[in-house]
Amino acid sequence: MIAASIADYRELARRRLPRFLFEYIDGGSYAEVTLGRNVADLQDIALRQRVLRDVSQIDLSTELFGQKLALPVALAPIGLAGLNARRGECQAVRAAESRGVPFTLSTVSACSMAEVAAAAGKPFWFQLYMTRDRGFMREMLQHAAALCCPTLVFTVDMAVPGSRYRDVHTGLAGAPGLKGAMRRTLQGAMKPKWAWDVGIRGRPHALGNVVHKMDGKTGIEDFFAWMRGNFDPTICWRDLDFIRSEWKGPLVIKGLLDPEDAREAAKLGADGIVVSNHGGRQLDGVLSTAKALPPIVDAVGDRLTVLADGGIRSGLDVVRMIALGAKGVLLGRAWAFALAARGQAGVEHMLRLIEAEMRVAMALTSVTSIAEINRSILANR
Repeated sequence: MIAASIADYRELARRRLPRFLFEYIDGGSYAEVTLGRNVADLQDIALRQRVLRDVSQIDLSTELFGQKLALPVALAPIGLAGLNARRGECQAVRAAESRGVPFTLSTVSACSMAEVAAAAGKPFWFQLYMTRDRGFMREMLQHAAALCCPTLVFTVDMAVPGSRYRDVHTGLAGAPGLKGAMRRTLQGAMKPKWAWDVGIRGRPHALGNVVHKMDGKTGIEDFFAWMRGNFDPTICWRDLDFIRSEWKGPLVIKGLLDPEDAREAAKLGADGIVVSNHGGRQLDGVLSTAKALPPIVDAVGDRLTVLADGGIRSGLDVVRMIALGAKGVLLGRAWAFALAARGQAGVEHMLRLIEAEMRVAMALTSVTSIAEINRSILANR
């Protein structure tokens, strides 16, 4: 199958990955209403087509947090992404570098910060959760600073893990011990190319950044147990003073959907926020990102940098998000699907597709730079 779109990469990922991994990437929480709204609400936004303007020179470059980017795009943090391809985060960071965009490493990545740094040619962004163990958080922040990670993405919508039915159905969650391991092993054996490339040649299979905190337990079920036991449901705004005091670089708070929370982030001194519902993977029934974004931009867009994620399946969607007020977007499932399908080459190609689709959308709305994209190009603004 020839991949011409992110939807094609999704299908290729479905064919290649064991069921428990594909459903983990593809699924959302509860009935997945918000997951669907993220895509549908964004696609429902109509653009104003304008013609007979000189669009021969289109510039997609931008700057975020002092970093010049070829596209207004970053690869979002994704837990366990390294299991989609052999040492997957290392392949993804190289792909992002080749296309001039940032890569964000998840706290719960398969590859450690040190391993990804060794594979990378330049520093990458790092994502952190609030955990009960402040010593662990301080250790992660110091390690990220030592590796010269330029930007910290701090995720705040994971005080408790969401309820994801697909993960239970596949045995990724809710099936501890030998029974769950056997179910996943059988699913892996049914995908022999993945089993050889990742299951055998891609070892070790562990959470590289937290393995030293798991008392020798490295199974997938231990990953979910670690999350449930260590994510901190007592977190409140004053706790973020700890992050601000420990981290001296740009701080981006990810997981906001309400203007009041955005104002709190600005008051805290955050440099940016990500308007996000965690890809529909946490609380179902909340606003889609496309619906939540404009009021937040109106509230704090002049005080900090507003980014967005959720439902982006094309370069056209990137243009839509920027027209709604975002300064840039984070791509999640898009790069995970591409990585699973074709590794580094797939992620590079996916980013080229995004670029080409953005150029068409910009040309036919008669804008030639990212700075020119605003709500004036929306037909139903």
